[in-house]
Amino acid sequence: MRIVKRIVIFLVLLAAVAAIAAAFMPKQLAIEQSIIINKPADSVFAYVKYLKNQNDYSKWALMDPAMRKEFRGTDGQAGFVSAWEGNKDVGKGEQTIRSIDEAARRVDYQIHFIKPFESNAEAFMTTSEKGAGSEVRWGFSSSMPWPMNLMNPFMKGSLESDLHTGLTNLKTRLERN
Repeated sequence: MRIVKRIVIFLVLLAAVAAIAAAFMPKQLAIEQSIIINKPADSVFAYVKYLKNQNDYSKWALMDPAMRKEFRGTDGQAGFVSAWEGNKDVGKGEQTIRSIDEAARRVDYQIHFIKPFESNAEAFMTTSEKGAGSEVRWGFSSSMPWPMNLMNPFMKGSLESDLHTGLTNLKTRLERN
């Protein structure tokens, strides 16, 4: 009985420390990755502004080949929606093109995650000239309420890796053609 009491006390203290730590951690999560692609910025932007093309390079889109996808609206225009439902790794949600700025070569997205847990995020992609090629930046930001914000440091590393993988896939795909 004494050991059970100690285990319970330990677990309560651990939960209290985690709750206190979460109170001092930022609720905002913002990450950004970039890559240089040896193609002109206009042609790279002409590819990345279409949300359906993410199916060819995004790590998340490639994680579940059997993922169900639904598209609404006109791709490459504000308001276009790409919805997905897949295995436990990709969950369920939808991504909407919020705005496209052709002159700035920028696309902004709103992402609504439904499963495994409901949350919202924003993302963007920009393309700029860099020497004879292009620099593509892919950013993601989200807000996690207390105490879920305790996961932010773990999510940050994972999301940075996923964005980097997606950008590497994009580079390979565009430089091959």
